[in-house]
Amino acid sequence: MPVSCSQQPAGRGPRFFLKVWAGFLVLLVLAFSPAFLRPHPAGAAGEPPKPTPEQLKKVLADFAQYAEQARQAWEVPGMAIAIVRDDRVIFAQGFGVKKAGAKDAVDEHTIFQIGSTSKAFTAALAAILVDGKKFAWQDRVIDHLADFRLFDPWVTREFRVEDLMAQRSGLPTHAGDAQSFLGFDRTQMIHSLRYVKPVTSFRSQFAYQNGLFLAAAALLEKYTGKTWETNVQERLFKPLGMSASSAGLTGLQQAKNAASLHRKKDGRVTALPPDWPYHFWVYLYGPAGGINSNVLDMTKWLRLQLGKGKYQDKQFISEANQEFLQTPKILMGSQFGGMNFYCQGWIYSARHPYPLIWHNGGTSGHKTMVAFVPQAGVGIVVLSNLITNLPEALAFKFYDLYFQNPTKDWAKEMTALEEKVREAQKLPQPPTPPAPPLPLDRYTGAYQNDIYGQAKVSAQKDSLIVTLGPKQVQMTLRPWDRDNFLGAIEGLTQPGEETKAAFKIGGDGRARSLLLDWDGETEFSRLEEKAGQ
Repeated sequence: MPVSCSQQPAGRGPRFFLKVWAGFLVLLVLAFSPAFLRPHPAGAAGEPPKPTPEQLKKVLADFAQYAEQARQAWEVPGMAIAIVRDDRVIFAQGFGVKKAGAKDAVDEHTIFQIGSTSKAFTAALAAILVDGKKFAWQDRVIDHLADFRLFDPWVTREFRVEDLMAQRSGLPTHAGDAQSFLGFDRTQMIHSLRYVKPVTSFRSQFAYQNGLFLAAAALLEKYTGKTWETNVQERLFKPLGMSASSAGLTGLQQAKNAASLHRKKDGRVTALPPDWPYHFWVYLYGPAGGINSNVLDMTKWLRLQLGKGKYQDKQFISEANQEFLQTPKILMGSQFGGMNFYCQGWIYSARHPYPLIWHNGGTSGHKTMVAFVPQAGVGIVVLSNLITNLPEALAFKFYDLYFQNPTKDWAKEMTALEEKVREAQKLPQPPTPPAPPLPLDRYTGAYQNDIYGQAKVSAQKDSLIVTLGPKQVQMTLRPWDRDNFLGAIEGLTQPGEETKAAFKIGGDGRARSLLLDWDGETEFSRLEEKAGQ
């Protein structure tokens, strides 16, 4: 399964969360480069010729054949793809089925969750308000959101509006993200940022975040008096004619033509049931990943990007701010021959013959890729109903076909990448023989963490049960070696995705703290019991 493209180890954050979230993440594993290299424009040899109508016809036919073969090879039940060129849709097609084992085919109207490609919508809303002089990119966040705090007071004072969406905060990758699965609301998730200790200097390294996009949405809400959901509907969906798109779980549930979410279980692709208890989480993180759409609606979004902030006769975003959104802010690293930079809800990749602007996204069972080339007026969107690297592979394949780059089997390369990541994420084997745990009542009790609140540990047969968050989510801890356990949440955690848990034992022989491998090593300290209890 894919992981974040930072150099942080896969254990940064709950293992079950990194697996399920896959698409609020940027999927490529990028090797960090020590120098901030300036992105280069198109090659100096001059602009490559546009494909002729006959050449374009062949490119699309070859691409469609490749896409279907790759879909079947990767066991993706269904996907939809659309391509825009010169402000018109030149390709829109569904592949496969909406639900594994069923016959209802995906078409260009089928709704999918678009995951982290929602971030660019939040950035666009911010640009609209910057155009409206509500705030500026270089304004300090605390001058607009008085309660905004990070762990370091100096960083709090210096944190600018553009830093909210530039992925260079210094926080650990995916800081606090598991709160969404536990049912914490957006206000609490923003508040909890003050308790997350930084792991790098401010603005020095790329590290993928979702919580800071919630703060960006809070800024929008302050100056519009409307929710993020209402803003995206009124300022983007409606005027762009994205009538099938929505922001929220209800929109997905009420869609008559929607793709089921899938994941692999015991080597078999299965659909998540409509009553799966964790469908809500992605919408708690709405500004970072909570939009539902289809490829036809997303072509209108692509046309806005390619139109330099203009769609049809309306300039939604000034050209200057549209360019700002797509301008590199922090080096991510290099992979597949190009340097990659995070912008504002977009990624800039230096490629031949032109830079590629893109972002991917994923939820619990849908995966998305949106990519475009401003200089060539061409873009692609891929929506799918299984978490794989296929959407990225198809976008890169189309880029190479269109610009007549050397032939490369991107699906094969991405498959190899997935295998490499899976190997890196494998849990270690316990020692032989493992040491038995202490009597389980030595671990039970109430524990507290500033970010995740109270954790109640109780004993049940030969396991421990940790109850967490407003949703009272239960994680089962099974013994691994003495005071070390592996945690799993029923219906959410699959084999190999367990959370590492460890107890620190005090001088009285009882656990004093519980450590979970969330945000690095998240410590819950035991709450002292009151006398008489």
